[in-house]
Amino acid sequence: MRQRRLNEEEQALWAAFAQGIAPLRTARQAKPVALPPDPPAIPPNAPAKPGMSRAAIMQQLTSGGVHAVHGTASHSLTVQKGKGGAFEIGVRRPGLDDTSWRGLVSGKLRPARRLDLHGQVAQTAFHRLHGFLIQAHADNVRCVEIITGLGSGHNGGILRRELPFWLGRGDLGRLILAVVHPHAANQGAVRVLLRRSARGNGF
Repeated sequence: MRQRRLNEEEQALWAAFAQGIAPLRTARQAKPVALPPDPPAIPPNAPAKPGMSRAAIMQQLTSGGVHAVHGTASHSLTVQKGKGGAFEIGVRRPGLDDTSWRGLVSGKLRPARRLDLHGQVAQTAFHRLHGFLIQAHADNVRCVEIITGLGSGHNGGILRRELPFWLGRGDLGRLILAVVHPHAANQGAVRVLLRRSARGNGF
């Protein structure tokens, strides 16, 4: 189809019409949303939190510096070894009189106080034992019984294994004259013969 050319009058009308046309507004560009900065990257050689690492604890265990009592995922608990090592159970120590030793071994010397640690977490058990013996000695108690339970495993539970080391610490070992099991069939408890306090007489 052949297009018709506009005459002069039509061209003038179109020009007048075109002058009143305004261009459409473009959509306002959305401002970019500011994103929070990325968290700082942790360098691979960042220092560890304060406290002994597992490797450091194992190194000291190997060297004999500490004796482990309990460990958890968040905290490793250790008790310093006493210089005297483990306290020997069922062994008569020098200076103990015959009457006291026979009474302790035979069971005739009955415990005046008893501490049951069965089922306790090791660290809690140690602190309870420590306070119990210190108080018993201060009260001039002669004989006490400590129950750890047999525990599981070939060598018994952790409390039973650790007890001789706890009793051998310098601050506790100096209070003790002898330690025996109540009888051969009861390895989950011990009876402890304490020294007399300063205000008492004899051993």
